[in-house]
Amino acid sequence: MNIGSQNSYPASALSNFAPHPFIIDGIECNSMEGFLQSLKFKNPEMQKEVCKLVGKTAKFKGKKKKWWKTQELFWQGQVYKRESEEYQQLLTKAYNALFQNSGFKAALKATGTATLTHSIGKNDIRKTVLTEREFIFQLNRLRKQL
Repeated sequence: MNIGSQNSYPASALSNFAPHPFIIDGIECNSMEGFLQSLKFKNPEMQKEVCKLVGKTAKFKGKKKKWWKTQELFWQGQVYKRESEEYQQLLTKAYNALFQNSGFKAALKATGTATLTHSIGKNDIRKTVLTEREFIFQLNRLRKQL
């Protein structure tokens, strides 16, 4: 099952673009894409604003940020090296928070035992804040908890 916003349910509802509100570290996020794009901004107040965004609006808000030059991302005053274990732990924390959303959880359950893929995802860790592999790993990890 190819996860993507343009695909049918449940694949569309598992896209990071999907409007599934969740709270991480007391910050309200309206989509995983909003959270992921917020990591490109050093200012915690700006991060809160980006976290409220959904879909393409969120994606384009962070698109011009050149985080890849330093390989540094940010969350609430802390710097994360892209290839660090701490960053992976932050991703897990975010997906655990998203897992509290009943709509996201229902969509994940609706995938049954289908093999999950994400054909439009990038795989170079130095060029994306979330590789296809990391994304699918998180979805599979959470699906096992259902």
